[in-house]
Amino acid sequence: MLNISNNTIKDLESFSGAKSLEITLPKKESKRRLKILRWVIAVFFLLLFLPWTQNIRSKGFVTALRPDQRPQTIHSIIAGRIEKWYVAEGDYVAAGDTILRISEIKDEYFDSLLLPRTQQQVDVKTRAARSYGDKVGALENQIEALEQNNILKLQQAQNSLTIASLKVQSDSMELVQAKVNFDIGKYQLERAEQLFKEGLISVVSLEGRRLKFQEVQAKLIGTENKFLSSKNEFITAKIDLGAIDNEFKDKVAKAKSEMFTAMSSQFDAEATVAKLENQYSNYAQRSDYRYILAPQNGFIAKAIQVGIGETIKEGAEIVNIVPANAELAVEMFVQPVDLPLIKPGNKVRFIFDGWPAIVFSGWPQLSNGTFGGVVVAVDQFAGPTNQYRVLVTEDPEEEGWPDLLRMGSGADGIALFNDVPVWYELWRQLNGFPADYYSQEEKDKTASSKK
Repeated sequence: MLNISNNTIKDLESFSGAKSLEITLPKKESKRRLKILRWVIAVFFLLLFLPWTQNIRSKGFVTALRPDQRPQTIHSIIAGRIEKWYVAEGDYVAAGDTILRISEIKDEYFDSLLLPRTQQQVDVKTRAARSYGDKVGALENQIEALEQNNILKLQQAQNSLTIASLKVQSDSMELVQAKVNFDIGKYQLERAEQLFKEGLISVVSLEGRRLKFQEVQAKLIGTENKFLSSKNEFITAKIDLGAIDNEFKDKVAKAKSEMFTAMSSQFDAEATVAKLENQYSNYAQRSDYRYILAPQNGFIAKAIQVGIGETIKEGAEIVNIVPANAELAVEMFVQPVDLPLIKPGNKVRFIFDGWPAIVFSGWPQLSNGTFGGVVVAVDQFAGPTNQYRVLVTEDPEEEGWPDLLRMGSGADGIALFNDVPVWYELWRQLNGFPADYYSQEEKDKTASSKK
């Protein structure tokens, strides 16, 4: 039965009738099965040494690479009442196109002539400010004229004071001369009286001498009065000189007070003008906000506020818009254990929802219907699901992504890593080890060593 000897029993004896022995004898079909089994085992053993591209798979969805190209919600800046819709869902709009128009619901903006009347207030206050400015200029000219006039008056008073001083000096000299003449006249009178007593002169000569003495005495008194009058004039000139300066200071102080009052009124009017201009600008800008415009080229996705006559609050969501011609990317998530293997520049294969594909994850060269991508960004922190977000864009070295691909579509990502034997990959999977990490430098070094 073990076929150890070349002399078989079945050639010497017939086993017909022995059913149990016939069952144990090998048949042609059984030999064929054993042969196939041997080949299968051999093929499986060879397969264990075939190269296998390590990878990790992750679910994601299509989005836009730039934040300004992702779907967005348009809000109303002001509160209002919906008056008219200009678009429908699915319509294409260009940047600046009107989506809908709203009207005011606040009573301070009900006036239909709000802008012209505000502009009128601005013009009136501007003219008032200009008038105050002209008054300030006139007062400045008045102060300048007072200063010039004060200089002339001071010169005139100084000249008068100088004349009075010289007159005092002249009168004082005349007074001294008059006193000398008075002393001489007195001496001559006394001498004449002595001579008269001695009988040397006549009465007529004595009376003549007395008359001359009276004249000298009268001249002395007149000269003294003139001297005192000159001194009074000198004192008056000094007083006038001081009064001119005091009067000038008083007038200048009053003019400056009026000028500062006018300047204060001017500044107040200018501040009011600035406030009114700001208010006018706000009103004009608010009028523009009554028309909700498209911020960029795109498609109207969903109207959140509907109907005519519906009131909306400030900042309320109105409509969703999907930007056109966005640079697509895939947002996928990886486990923390696989994060060290992901870095910008890694290759990723994608299976997009709606596009059939035949995938051999370990042999990407044999896969069909997949699309290539390149990692461009990896989040620095884990999300709520304890996974890290990875952004992948289209690989420029491979076939482009489908033109009909839309944001929000599902994507099954396959991140490709190192090439290892199949048996190693099975051993890694059974032990739960992460995929082998390799750098671009190591890959280039390996390739150069093979060459």
